[in-house]
Amino acid sequence: MLCARRLRGLGPPAAAVWRGRAGPGGLGAGRRAREVSTSWSPVGAAFNVKPQGRRLDLFGERRGLFGVPELSAPEGFRIAQENALRKADLLVERVCSMPPGPQTVLIFDELSDSLCRVADLADFVKIAHPEPAFREAAEEACRSIGTMVEKLNTNVELYQSLQKLLADKKLVESLDPETRRVAELFMFDFEISGIHLDKEKRKRAVDLNVKILDLSNTFLVGTNFPNKVEKHLLPEHIHRNFVVTGNHIIIDGLHAEAPDDLVREAAYKIFLYPNAGQLKCLEELLSHRDLLAKLVGYSTYSHRALQGTIAKNPETVMQFLEKLSDRLSERTIKDFEMIRRMKMKLNPQNSELMPWDPPYYSGVIRAERYNIEPSLYCPFFSLGACMEGLNILFTKLLGITLYAEQPAKGEVWCEDVRKLAVVHESEGLLGYIYCDFFQRADKPHQDCHFTIRGGRLKEDGDYQLPVVVLMLNLPHSSRNSPTLLTPGMMENLFHEMGHAMHSMLGRTRYQHVTGTRCPTDFAEVPSILMEYFANDYRVVTQFARHYQTGQSLPKSMVSRLCESKKVCAAADMQLQVFYATLDQIYHGKHPLRTSTTDILRETQEKFYGLPYVPNTAWQLRFSHLVGYGAKYYSYLMSRAVASMVWKECFQQDPFNRAAGERYRREMLAHGGGKEPMLMVQGMLQKCPSMDDFVSALVSDLDPDFETFLMDSE
Repeated sequence: MLCARRLRGLGPPAAAVWRGRAGPGGLGAGRRAREVSTSWSPVGAAFNVKPQGRRLDLFGERRGLFGVPELSAPEGFRIAQENALRKADLLVERVCSMPPGPQTVLIFDELSDSLCRVADLADFVKIAHPEPAFREAAEEACRSIGTMVEKLNTNVELYQSLQKLLADKKLVESLDPETRRVAELFMFDFEISGIHLDKEKRKRAVDLNVKILDLSNTFLVGTNFPNKVEKHLLPEHIHRNFVVTGNHIIIDGLHAEAPDDLVREAAYKIFLYPNAGQLKCLEELLSHRDLLAKLVGYSTYSHRALQGTIAKNPETVMQFLEKLSDRLSERTIKDFEMIRRMKMKLNPQNSELMPWDPPYYSGVIRAERYNIEPSLYCPFFSLGACMEGLNILFTKLLGITLYAEQPAKGEVWCEDVRKLAVVHESEGLLGYIYCDFFQRADKPHQDCHFTIRGGRLKEDGDYQLPVVVLMLNLPHSSRNSPTLLTPGMMENLFHEMGHAMHSMLGRTRYQHVTGTRCPTDFAEVPSILMEYFANDYRVVTQFARHYQTGQSLPKSMVSRLCESKKVCAAADMQLQVFYATLDQIYHGKHPLRTSTTDILRETQEKFYGLPYVPNTAWQLRFSHLVGYGAKYYSYLMSRAVASMVWKECFQQDPFNRAAGERYRREMLAHGGGKEPMLMVQGMLQKCPSMDDFVSALVSDLDPDFETFLMDSE
């Protein structure tokens, strides 16, 4: 679509030398900002102290959210959207009245940017701002911009202005590779909206898009909706594990970590009991997606969704998943046998392994074998220490330093949000990261990265600096200690910061392909790669210090933690293969040969191995079918690429500056402006096959011999 949207969310190397000057709303900064800014402070200390209250400032100007002047009050969203819509109309008029050329693509991108800068910001505010008035105003702005985007995607004259450019072979050959790719991406977005069809079919495509959006929203709500049963149907001794209201027990999740087998079994069977309305909604969603794909020229929805990805088509995805399943098979059987033995040891009366067992019993095995109680690790992972660790890593690898900057009045939505300036040693300020890290009432319980403003080269030669938000749900500091992270929280922090660095270093000419605006099976590579750094002792020892004694985290504890993650990891990966395969079948050939539940049962037995439980319908809780429809495999594919990059480029020396610069130049710098497989080839200096990807994933499951030696000492 014309407005490139974030994830759940780069330019040629030459673009990396552009420096931004102050842009609209004060979010920019000059080339020599590092030398003149007196408001920057070391990042570690900033996160280990409570934010100071704003100094009493009776006359200071209120800047507005993210420094955008209009957004000092909720009403400002209306002004911002009206300005964006007015500018969009002018740009449409301009591009439709000029001859085709490189300028056509620049204006398309400026049009996309003017809408995205309101829509992306509003997308974040509508779910994260603590004040209802701001959330409602942001929601209305999203609707208003969304309506405009739909209108533009069906504007035949606008489409023809781009078509004229791409139909002129000489003109196309004169475009640089990034400009050509961006023009083709805009054209692809137009055509999947059906604009190239006749008037009647075009209307049908618009109607299908609207219906799919409605069905997606309805299905998403249904995936989290609790189920209830009369309380006399469950044994009284397990009632206390659930919410009881009157004569009913409310089941709002799988309770996968509950020690009592009966609690997990009851939760599984009741929470996954099929809801007729949700089942109908899913069937309609899948069939409408298929109808739309066929209408715009694809044989299946999956073929449409996989255009431009690393995999390129569903046949390659299935080849990848089947090869991986074959390679995992023996390991998965061993994992299930190990889990079964643990269940028999703890519950001899009922030792049959069921789908509700692996999460709990694999956790028991992990704890028993490796002694990885989180409370032993937390004192070494204060938030400030972890942020300093990221800072050390980025400085050594990329020449980048993170500085804490005091936000202006009204710039942030909650006083504990921290603002980071990302500064390169020779290029100056690259962009800003707002860190919304702490728990609060009504805040979504998800860790994610939001693009607020994409980077792009402006007409006047300045570079529009990227702005992002990282959202986590960390505990607040206490009177006696700073915020302390569990190992899982620390790894999540590194993961999300991988997305942020992709946004900061994706120095593209066009915001339509900036940073994380790239194919889904590539977008997770930088974030998953950061998990490898987070689990390497040479990296962890740089920052993991006990917050009271200053003692370093012992190497044996880091090794035990890393090895513990390999316990039953084959079974965990097999589960992901099952989910990804199910997603491919649902979005493959239609009409489906049988019901979605029968397909679930067959696929579970073939690609997972544990029995299907009658009268359950797990697919009705599979929320990723909305945001990752036909692309759920992306997580496995991204992990395979990240694993190969780690082993080939960083395993020998995680601080290798030459490897870091190559990583920036070959992978981070291009965002979605270059084919993902070409970026992977540039980094690995070879063209990996599906067998290579599968081998990388499987080799990560192998135990580390050094850990066994340490444990035996």
